Amino acid sequence: MSTFAASLSKDDLATMTIQSVEQLTSLLQQCHDSDITFVPDDPRAFDAFAARFRPEEARIGWTIGHNVVHMTASADEYAFTAAELARGVPFHGRSRSELPWQGITTREQCLARVTESKRLRLASLDLWPDSPDLENGVAPWKESGWVNAIGLFTWGIAHDASHIEQIQGVLNQLRTQQP
Repeated sequence: MSTFAASLSKDDLATMTIQSVEQLTSLLQQCHDSDITFVPDDPRAFDAFAARFRPEEARIGWTIGHNVVHMTASADEYAFTAAELARGVPFHGRSRSELPWQGITTREQCLARVTESKRLRLASLDLWPDSPDLENGVAPWKESGWVNAIGLFTWGIAHDASHIEQIQGVLNQLRTQQP
């Protein structure tokens, strides 16, 4: 990620965020409220967090609402942590807030959450100083490697892409099951 992100600017990050949100919004606009809570068949489903705290949820397929809540929480977290790194603040732990996905049951709730996340992420870029500290970074996981503010922000966008693909899969499954 560091190599890819090295050539990106704050403007690039804003543009990529807008594109990601537009892609997700386009998918959500195709949904009916009942689509948001549809539990897809996903034999590969495994949620390590749920396995630790809610084992009964560890192997269920993620609904569209669950995907939206998780992906926006992750992107917001990466964006706000990236702003701190850009300001020279050493990494001091995760900055995460994720809504309970079970409460997201409508298309409008999903669209509102996505709109809010876009606003937060774009606003976080305004927190960056004119000359961001790109020598400050973090290796949050053993397998992740070191990233600076740009790399970390970019992870949020890359994470979006994986969940947009997952939502498209849920929609495909829904469409094949409808008469």
